[in-house]
Amino acid sequence: MITTTLSGKGQIVIPKSLSESRRWRPGTRFIVEEMTSGILLKPNRTFPLTRPEDGLGCTGYKGPVVNVQDMDQAIKEDIRKRWRKGKTK
Repeated sequence: MITTTLSGKGQIVIPKSLSESRRWRPGTRFIVEEMTSGILLKPNRTFPLTRPEDGLGCTGYKGPVVNVQDMDQAIKEDIRKRWRKGKTK
């Protein structure tokens, strides 16, 4: 158990070992929630949580839908083509 002290200004120092393990840097903002047993500090996320599919539409691709197998095949063909070009030089 790690303890800390409340300062006269109402500040609590988060022990270095905890802030480093959580990768909290100076200036990190926190949400403070009052609980029946004390308080809960949670880092305030700069950006809301998103799922990968939420951002896929912003890639700018305007072509037809392509399945993974077709993409894999196109990549293999391109690798073969590049390999052959390299071999003929």
